[in-house]
Amino acid sequence: MTIPDSGYMMENGSIELPCTPEEEKRIVLELSRRAESNLREGNVYYVVSARWYKGWQKYTGQPVGVFTFDEPPTEAPTSSAADRPGPIDNSDLVFNGSDGADPQLLRTVEEGRHYVLVPKDVWERLYAWYKGGPVLARKMISAGDSKQFHVEVFPLCLTLVDARDNSQSVVRLSKKASLHELYKTVCRLKGVESEKARIWDYFNKQKQTVLVVSNQTLEESSLQMDQHILLEVQIDGFWPSGFGMDSTGNDLALVPVEPLRSSVTIAGGPTLSNGYSSSYSSNIYGVINLSSTNGDMEDGYESSRPMTRVDRGGLAGLQNLGNTCFMNSAIQCLVHTPPIFEYFLEDYSSEINRQNPLGMHGELALAFGELLRKLWSSGRTPVAPRAFKTKLARFAPQFSGYNQHDSQELLAFLLDGLHEDLNRVKQKPYIETKDSDGRPDEEVADEYWRYHKARNDSIIVDVCQGQYKSTLVCPVCNKISITFDPFMYLSLPLPSTATRTMTVTVFYGDGIGLPIPYTVTVLKHGCCKDLIQALGAACCLRTDEYLLLAEVYEHRIYRYLENPSEVLGTIKDDEHIVAFRLPKNGAELTRLEIAHRIGENDNLRASERKLFLTPLITFLEDPQSGADIDLAVHRILSPLRKKGYSSSISIRNGRESTNGCSSQLGPGTQSAENCESEEMSINSLSFHLCIMEDSGLSRRRISKETVIKFGRVVKVMLDWTEREFDLYDASYLKDLPEVHKTGLTVKKTKQEAISLFSCLDAFLKEEPLGPDDMWYCPRCKEHRQASKKLDLWRLPDILVFHLKRFSYSRWLKNKLDTFVNFPTCNLDLSNYVKSNEASEGSHVYELYAISNHYGGLGGGHYSAYCKLIDDNRWYHFDDAHVSPVSEDEIKTSAAYVLFYRRVRGKPNGAVGEPSHGYRAF
Repeated sequence: MTIPDSGYMMENGSIELPCTPEEEKRIVLELSRRAESNLREGNVYYVVSARWYKGWQKYTGQPVGVFTFDEPPTEAPTSSAADRPGPIDNSDLVFNGSDGADPQLLRTVEEGRHYVLVPKDVWERLYAWYKGGPVLARKMISAGDSKQFHVEVFPLCLTLVDARDNSQSVVRLSKKASLHELYKTVCRLKGVESEKARIWDYFNKQKQTVLVVSNQTLEESSLQMDQHILLEVQIDGFWPSGFGMDSTGNDLALVPVEPLRSSVTIAGGPTLSNGYSSSYSSNIYGVINLSSTNGDMEDGYESSRPMTRVDRGGLAGLQNLGNTCFMNSAIQCLVHTPPIFEYFLEDYSSEINRQNPLGMHGELALAFGELLRKLWSSGRTPVAPRAFKTKLARFAPQFSGYNQHDSQELLAFLLDGLHEDLNRVKQKPYIETKDSDGRPDEEVADEYWRYHKARNDSIIVDVCQGQYKSTLVCPVCNKISITFDPFMYLSLPLPSTATRTMTVTVFYGDGIGLPIPYTVTVLKHGCCKDLIQALGAACCLRTDEYLLLAEVYEHRIYRYLENPSEVLGTIKDDEHIVAFRLPKNGAELTRLEIAHRIGENDNLRASERKLFLTPLITFLEDPQSGADIDLAVHRILSPLRKKGYSSSISIRNGRESTNGCSSQLGPGTQSAENCESEEMSINSLSFHLCIMEDSGLSRRRISKETVIKFGRVVKVMLDWTEREFDLYDASYLKDLPEVHKTGLTVKKTKQEAISLFSCLDAFLKEEPLGPDDMWYCPRCKEHRQASKKLDLWRLPDILVFHLKRFSYSRWLKNKLDTFVNFPTCNLDLSNYVKSNEASEGSHVYELYAISNHYGGLGGGHYSAYCKLIDDNRWYHFDDAHVSPVSEDEIKTSAAYVLFYRRVRGKPNGAVGEPSHGYRAF
């Protein structure tokens, strides 16, 4: 069979020929929907350069950045002026010099920013149309106990050390591959019989434990990206002498052995991770298990038994296992929380709740306790949190893999998970809460707290949970609802992140003025109603007018923003938004949408004429024929007439007509002959217009006598000829400003510092609920956009503030590096606490830990500042590196999560002794 040069042989033998842009878009979206409805482990996906893919999206008339699994907007452009992209080019994603047969992805690339993932069927179509490469296939795997599906973009990369000659080679396998598959791959690579091979977990180039041939996965074996594994080959029934040496270099007996599966358990529960022991021991097979003084030894401690921390404890760093700085930062802050580390250094075995369906069978608490004990007992030796990371990936698959994550999100998961694993309530009673109904706040707050403690009682609740008062007011019936809810941390907005500047170009729908861009300030989390109100005030909108918002994309009206409740977060900074001033009785009028196209040209076919300029919106009153459209187009273009031309309107046969001749003489005045050609003909239209039907797929020329079936919206195409370019100044319809131009200034001006108190004020201020968070009013029996006010009622001993530096939405990702001035001591919150009970204790706090984030969203880094209470000194925990710092150095714009502890009081204005409100063990 002969394959055409432009065709492609599919797997089923069919030949795929090139399609139109619209057909390509339709095929890809349909195949993507099918793949999304059939997610399963083992499905193949392909990595495609986002740069190339966005070019393809422009070509097929799709909104750039909305990838195949997203639901396309209902009014997506049906064609595009963008050129057809060249061959698929993934060269920007792989290492230079990568093996052509096995190209390797750069570790720094991120999904959505650098690449997109497309299903196999989509890739085959794209490759059929465009060819190119390199081909980067990846498989879908299930992660964690919840079996969440995701594509494994970066398989596990292991460095294999051959003990026979110390040679090194690279082995790449899925983290879901079994140890049996690892042995098979290594033995095939080295030409070794599997019966004579033994592979060691060689993390940090030290023998940790033998990897037993089994169905256990590499992830379950705590193997990490880029770590070493060691191959030993049996000779004459004996293992090489290197086996008889532990990590400290001490020789052990040389004996014929088989791989180990340890039977050591923790606190009477199942063996954790690899089942390390603090010494070597033998099981029924006589197998030796070696320990390491520098390896991943969390598992080697009876984590729930009492333990004494060593001198200078708490100064151990955490090794970075591959983008795990976010985890290291959060863990260091938690393990340096006094009531937390004192609790886990004591015997907490009786509090482990293995039956809680909301918990993790106690395994998360045990893994955290093991890690904490290692950190407090190893002096300054860095600890590799491999076993903990394995548990984390199992119970929270969103943190699996080797991508960067958010330290606050991990902290929230850990606090909640530790609480459920240590919840002293084994059977949670059902309690129906009551409305306040005018009762005193103290009575209602205590009732809510008792109900909460009846179901939730743990060390985390004891020291980390507080209570705030929430007041909702119905805007219709003024019904007031008061509840008292628990909190584990407070997420504070930065005041400078509460607003946003937006530039919108306002057009006159009646053609009485030129378009004018306005820049207004609105609430970042506001809605279109807020933007319309701000624009109306800026442009002096008349009482008989309203503003119609629309997004312009590729010289078309891409979408209308007619829902006043639509959140502004759906509008990206690089989009182009326009507003049209229309009469309020517009609902009774026909809306006329005018797109502009380069007119007739001998060198261009009709299908090749490209759209340009900004589309316009006007209205039609009782339209009858094409003449009415022609007149409306003339009216809305009239402000664009060049100097030397004027426009007069007269009434002819009861209808408006126009005369485009100037009555003034002088330079630029048109001749009488030209004036006659400008005047509207009785028998023809003054513009070349086509009406667009069937969503723009078909067009037909309009004549003056054409009888048109009008609907609510009529879309026409205006072909610009030399006449229009001579008469009108098209520059007013070019180059729409973006909503927000981020690169106007080369150098950023330093933002003014804001205080922690101003962030707290912004958190507690009254504000209306969002349209997606409506409150059901029990009196109105309807959902209402109520106003909400928060007040602090009960403060915990450990108070955590999360500074909301990051904002995420489907359209926008941003980080704010504003410096927040926070106190290191004497943080007095007395004025913020509304409870009148003196038994709540001091409301004065001192800082003891900070989780920091440096850099931007793509390549940021986390670290932690923690204070050793016994030494009264601050230290910087930067992964494995720990160094002392002064208190003056810890206040930076990188501060992300702040940890405070309550102090007893402040006699004479000084900070008192820390309280120990946590439960003693």
